[in-house]
Amino acid sequence: MLVLARKKGESIMIGDQIEIVILGNEGETIRVGIRAPKHVEVFRKEIYQHIQESNKEATANKISPLNLSKLITRSK
Repeated sequence: MLVLARKKGESIMIGDQIEIVILGNEGETIRVGIRAPKHVEVFRKEIYQHIQESNKEATANKISPLNLSKLITRSK
């Protein structure tokens, strides 16, 4: 892990296109701005983890074509 100290208004660059800007702090909370191209998805970590878990659940519950045809037949 790279640890950097930055002051309000200072930035950190990730590659050529992503800039992290320190906007300020309110108590123990640090406000951070992120400039990134629109095609780069930026999430809070807890949201990212939730998305990953949801994706795993969705792929684990795949319905095979054979089972799908049985479900359709039953519903008629």
